[in-house]
This record gives sequence, C-alpha cells and structure tokens, in this order.
Amino acid sequence: MATVEVRQLSKTFRSVRAVDDLSFSAPPGKVTGFLGPNGSGKTTTLRMVLGLVRPTGGDSLIDGKRYVDLPSPRRVVGAMLDASGFNLGRTGRDHLRVLATSAGIDRGRIDEILDEVDLTTAADRRVRGYSLGMKQRLGLAAALLGDPEILILDEPANGLDPAGMAWLRALLRDQAASGRTVIVSSHVLSEVGQTADHVVIVSGGRLRFDGSLAELDSEDGSLEAGFLRLTAAEVAA
Repeated sequence: MATVEVRQLSKTFRSVRAVDDLSFSAPPGKVTGFLGPNGSGKTTTLRMVLGLVRPTGGDSLIDGKRYVDLPSPRRVVGAMLDASGFNLGRTGRDHLRVLATSAGIDRGRIDEILDEVDLTTAADRRVRGYSLGMKQRLGLAAALLGDPEILILDEPANGLDPAGMAWLRALLRDQAASGRTVIVSSHVLSEVGQTADHVVIVSGGRLRFDGSLAELDSEDGSLEAGFLRLTAAEVAA
C-alpha cells in the first residue's frame, strides 16, 4: 500500500509562514491523527499534499509521486476536506455518479458505497435536504468511491451523532486494518485517542511530535495532556 511523505514542506502567504519546514510520514496500515490548534497549518498542509495549494518550498509525495503525477488519483487517494462542495440540487446518488464517471470508476461501486456509509435510503433525495451528518457521510462515500489506498479526511466526525462517531471509528480502523494509509485531522481528541495508532502534532506551522499514540500516552498520560503541552506556546500567543 502507498505511503504519504511530507518533506521540508513550507508555505508562505504574503508575510505569514503558514507551514514551516514540515516533515513527517504517514505509514500504511495505521490511522494517523494529524493534530494542531486552529491556524496551525493542518488544512494548508493537507491541501498541499492533494495538489490544491502550491508549496513555497519542500514537497509531498504519495507512494513516491506528487499528487498531480498520479495516473488515476481517485483510485490512489480518497479525500474529504469539507462537507460543503456539493451541488445541492443533485441527489446523493447523482453526486456519486458524476464523480464515478469523471474518474472512470464502475457505477456498480455506487450502491456498495452508499450501503457502506448508510445512505441507501437517502440516496435519491436532493442533497439540500441532507443534515450535516448526512453530508459528512456523502463526503466519505465520495472519498471511498475509488477504493483508494490512502484516505485523507479533515474533521470527518463533524455533525455525526454518537452512533455515527462509533460507526466512523470502526470504518477507519477497518480501512487501516486492510493495509490502507488513513490520515485524520480532527479537534475531537477523545475520538482520535480511540482511533489513531500514530500521531503527528503541529503548532505554528512546525512539527511538534511525530510518533505512536502509545509513546505520547507513556510520556504525558493522555493524548490531551500531550497535545496541550506541545502546543502551549501557540495557544498562549
């Protein structure tokens, strides 16, 4: 399975250094929690990995290639950076049909994915009538559509009720157990603590920690305690 490598990645917006010489790897077969305070550079980093933002310096590689050089990117990387990029007049099923057609994915995959994210009964309703949690599930369906080797998800638990969060936790663990690389950016530390094997913490655009959750727990007693210690300078500022 493919790995994600970030190598000395930097991004400057005018005078703001949003990401500063950042390096880490997300290994296959594990859930990597990508954590940091608001404004720490997490989303900018993920957008650079996905080729949506051009870095000022450094590079990010997916199985040794930049995202833009992947021959069938949706079959390698499934991503969800927000749950708002939908045509609200389309049904959930039609949204997935458009994506499948553009990526050359067999439409037979659509029913399978709708069932996997528990949207089968709502598939033929227009997205404008979906709750936030349903939109999150549709975004996850889009990310999973190409049966990718890598999942990159930004706040995937947003809008999910407790049962939905437990379902998401099991889904992510199953994806990692099958050998896939899973990267999850989230502010819900309790969920990350129950899901992640590997943790990357950034603050002020710089790397503060890159290691196993067990290592952080051993040093600080909990993910939350370690996160607060490692990001204290940025929070205080």
